[in-house]
Amino acid sequence: MRYLSVTAAVGLTLLSLSTSLSGQRPDEQIDARSLALLEKGKAARAAGNLQGATDLIETALVVDPRNRGAFLTLAEIARTQELPGKAIRLYREALLLEPNDVAALRGQGEALVQKGAVVRARENLARIQKLCPKTCADGTTLAAVIAKGPPVRAAAASPVEPPTTAKN
Repeated sequence: MRYLSVTAAVGLTLLSLSTSLSGQRPDEQIDARSLALLEKGKAARAAGNLQGATDLIETALVVDPRNRGAFLTLAEIARTQELPGKAIRLYREALLLEPNDVAALRGQGEALVQKGAVVRARENLARIQKLCPKTCADGTTLAAVIAKGPPVRAAAASPVEPPTTAKN
């Protein structure tokens, strides 16, 4: 009698574990609805509708948050809109899903240079060079962006006058 309750508990535990494991999808399988929304978003971006593209791609991420392509496309849109901080965050989300994504490392490095963080961009370049022992296009592109340096921001339209001191 005293083994019956232990046996029942072990049996229920095994049953619940096997049920929960069979219900999960592998990481490689992205929801088809999310992929369809991503494609619509890319089409809207190509047509020049950045806001519509952003809305569609964000919806794709709501449907399936593991859609790395959606993060990459949103980051590219953010860089186009000159929002490097947002792009860096989106590339980081893509890298959390796949740490060895060379395109995400390159894009994040370019956004870091755009923001002025050249040292961190060089770290991304070093990671790309470790992942691609031979020369790869992403590494070459990032190296060229780093060599060019961050963009020069235009100075204010009116020069700032030095403060004057009143003499008594």
